[in-house]
Amino acid sequence: MTRLLIVNADDYGLSEAISRGILRGYDEGVVTSTSVLAVGPAVVRSAAWLRDRPGLEVGAHLAVVGEDPPLLSAREIPTLVDRRGGFRLSWRSFMVAAVAGRVDPADVRREYAAQLERLVRDLGLELTHVDTHQHLHLFPPVARIVAELAESHGIRAVRLPTSAARGPRGFGVRRWSRALSARLTDSGLVFPAAYGGLDEAGSLTLSRTQQLLERLARGPAETIEVNFHPGEPTAEDRARYAWGYRWEEELAGLTDPALRETLQRLDLKLGGFADLVNRADD
Repeated sequence: MTRLLIVNADDYGLSEAISRGILRGYDEGVVTSTSVLAVGPAVVRSAAWLRDRPGLEVGAHLAVVGEDPPLLSAREIPTLVDRRGGFRLSWRSFMVAAVAGRVDPADVRREYAAQLERLVRDLGLELTHVDTHQHLHLFPPVARIVAELAESHGIRAVRLPTSAARGPRGFGVRRWSRALSARLTDSGLVFPAAYGGLDEAGSLTLSRTQQLLERLARGPAETIEVNFHPGEPTAEDRARYAWGYRWEEELAGLTDPALRETLQRLDLKLGGFADLVNRADD
């Protein structure tokens, strides 16, 4: 069987420039799906552009960390926000608070549910998959919430991030990834058997993407997801989201004909999460 490769672009809706870059990655390159950030400042405007591209699959990129404010008020989700009503900026600060018992999982559930409702009910998007900003659903309490929300919304596929990095961080990610795999399987949810993009976040240039795909293709997995962060950011985007991401270089790699040649050589067929679900049902 030809192996399935899902090329997903994260952070759609973060800004108009990032969203337009993702669309270009689909129009001119190998992007097959995108994950929409319901709290993104440009999500309402850019969601309408997705209707012109029915072949581009759409998922939810749920967030309880980051620079953009939550959908719910501080009164509704008090353990997720600071005095100004903003999220913690990173997974690290979230984890410190969560391990110390300062994060109420019910608040996470409420905010994630509100984001799904915005995408589905308010913006009319048909979702094929769910993942999370900064991969927070690797954390077991968040994993349970994401699995339950996916089931309740009839979404069959969830990202399964993992890491190939050495050291404590990579070990911890792999341990939580195995636990997430078991939870998703028990819930009847599907996920690609192999994954790339966490270790390389924001730096998947053409050469690095080719190296990653070479490594993943050497394994036994018949389904693979790699998530990217393509875009054409403005100076304002770079100032607000000072992550050091190489958005334009990722987009250049995704639209380079050399990448399609690599996929052909490695016998990787482009597809989406709907194809993954169909394979699981066969």
